[in-house]
Order: sequence, then structure tokens, then C-alpha cells
Amino acid sequence: MKAKVDLNWIENMTFESEINGHKIKVDAGVENGGNDAGVRPKPLMLLALAGCTGMDVVSILKKMRVQYDDLTISVEANMREEHPKYYDEMKVIYNFKGNDLPMDKLERAVQLSEEQYCGVSALYKMAIPVTTEIRVNEE
Repeated sequence: MKAKVDLNWIENMTFESEINGHKIKVDAGVENGGNDAGVRPKPLMLLALAGCTGMDVVSILKKMRVQYDDLTISVEANMREEHPKYYDEMKVIYNFKGNDLPMDKLERAVQLSEEQYCGVSALYKMAIPVTTEIRVNEE
């Protein structure tokens, strides 16, 4: 199965794409010659990982009949200082809120996402270390 996205130049450093009927703009900050009219490309890599694993975990926990009040997924990454600048490590933090959450099922859902279902995680792990942390009811 092939995938394709088109990124159309708008002006200066601003580009726009339409993916699944949703428009996304990418741009550089003013300090880098852009107009700050959209997101930067590299953080989208972090969002892709959070979104991919998040959808997996929600789906798996639903099948396990685990109910929680809230879930926030944070991805922290370290950017190299020298060029080419890229993330050389990432950490995915799953922040669950709820009462009497079964840690064993939370861990299993995250493990299944990371090891079997999330293609973004699988690809990133081929290039850099990706670690995980599960937090329950923390601010």
C-alpha cells in the first residue's frame, strides 16, 4: 500500500497540505525566515508518534474494558545541536487519570502498541532510542 502527501508552497517558507480533508500549514519561525504561519515540521514527528500510539492504546483499553477519565500523551525529544539537526532520542509519557486503574492492563496496552501496532514507533525505534513511561493520576 502506497501513501502520498502533497505539500504546496504558499509564500516565503510557508507550505500547506491537505490530508484526509484537513488542512495543515507548515512554516518556519520569523527568526528563520518564515512567517510563523504554521507548525514546524519536526514537532509533527512527535505528534505522529503520540497520535499513532494514542489511538492504539485507546482501542486496546476499550477492548479490555478499562475505563479512565483522561489520557494525555506527551512525547519529549532531544534535538542534536549540530547539523543536520534531528531528534536523537524520544520518550513517550502516557498520563492516565481515573480511579482504580489496573496498571497491568495499562502496561499491556502500551506494550502492544509499541511492539505490535504502532508503525510510527516501529520506524522511529529503527533509528533512535524510544523509551516509555506510564503515569497515573499525576499532574
